[in-house]
Amino acid sequence: MRMKIVFLAAALTGGLAIQAVANPIGRRTMIYDGKTSEIEASPIESGDLWITTADLSSAAGFVIKPQGVCRDELCFPLPKSRQSEFVSKRGSVTWFNLTAFAALIKQPVAHDIKNGVWVFGRRSDIQNNLLNTLEAPDFKLADMNGSVHSLSDFRGKKVLLVTWASW
Repeated sequence: MRMKIVFLAAALTGGLAIQAVANPIGRRTMIYDGKTSEIEASPIESGDLWITTADLSSAAGFVIKPQGVCRDELCFPLPKSRQSEFVSKRGSVTWFNLTAFAALIKQPVAHDIKNGVWVFGRRSDIQNNLLNTLEAPDFKLADMNGSVHSLSDFRGKKVLLVTWASW
């Protein structure tokens, strides 16, 4: 299972290989835009990832504003009739359902329950922009001897990538 999550995480993050690590109770690992963050576990019982608004800002770069969920000038409005799917107040803490938000903006998500790891891939509009450039995203992987190589190390040279997966 760990091998599948690492390869799926690599696919979702544009080739960046990530090793899942078991988390202590009460913490989760979230990978968003290739950035790995330790976040608080939610008291909300569901199969979704609910994170604090502080973690939403620090780990994903979004803030909740009256016009929606925003990062810099980019804002995604939340449907008014579905606010409770996205935002929940528990005591003094406001929780945000990042999984429901990812579904709203058509962003792929992978979740490893055993290790408490959530990986969020690129939104479809960003993926389409990358396809239009015909340039592979940069990534780093170890060779058979453990030496790490980056695709950008080979820019301007012909490269043959051979991939394999057990699933």
